[in-house]
Amino acid sequence: MQILLINNDGGGFADYIDIQEGTSITELFQQRIKGTPADFLIRVNRQPVASNYVLQEGDRVSITATKIQGAH
Repeated sequence: MQILLINNDGGGFADYIDIQEGTSITELFQQRIKGTPADFLIRVNRQPVASNYVLQEGDRVSITATKIQGAH
């Protein structure tokens, strides 16, 4: 199935990606992002979700770092 992944870490990118049905937001984070989930704002379809949320076809996932490296 296909979702839109918006990664705002660094330069940022948005791309449609294929994932297996039944993939949770936590599994997607572990597969695609380096770091700890607590250091990121993770939203699906512009809404916060639980870590066990199972992604659906067409979901829009946004992952934004809350701690910027080098910032004071």
